[in-house]
Amino acid sequence: MPPMPPMPPMPPADGNMGMPAMHTAFFWGHRAQVLFSNWPGDRDGTGMYVLCLLVVAMLAALAEVLSAASRGLSRRRGRDSNAFGALLMTGIHAVKMGLLYLVMLAVMSFNGGVFISVLTGHTAGFLLSRRGMFGPAATRDDDVPTNGALPPSEPKP
Repeated sequence: MPPMPPMPPMPPADGNMGMPAMHTAFFWGHRAQVLFSNWPGDRDGTGMYVLCLLVVAMLAALAEVLSAASRGLSRRRGRDSNAFGALLMTGIHAVKMGLLYLVMLAVMSFNGGVFISVLTGHTAGFLLSRRGMFGPAATRDDDVPTNGALPPSEPKP
C-alpha cells in the first residue's frame, strides 16, 4: 500500500484564506475595490478613483432618469394598453433594476466617497428628470404624486 499524500497547508490564522480583507464599516481613501476586481485599485492613484466615482454617480443618475421615464410612459398610456407599450415599460424596468443593483453593489464597497457619489448621482438624476430638463414636464391638474405607484384604476369624478 502506498503512503498517504501529505496534508494541504493550513489556511492563514486570520481566517480569510488569502482573499483580500473586506471592510465592515465605511472608510475613506482612494484604494478601494468597486464592482470589479482591482478597479479602481491603486493603479493610477486618485485618477482612476475619481473616474470610478463619476461612473457610479452616472449609473445612479441614469436609474433616476429611467424611473421618471417609466412613470411618464405609464401616465401617457393610461387605459390604452398595447403589447409594445408593455414590452417597452418592461425593458425600461429591467434596465433600471440592473443599474440599481450595480449601484447597490458599489455602495457595498463601504467606501465613503462611493456612498457620497451615489447620493449625488441620485440627487442629480432626480433634479434633471423631475424638473423637465429633458423636455417639458408632463403634468395634469389631477396629478397626485404617487412615489412610483401605479395610477388608480378608476378616474376621479
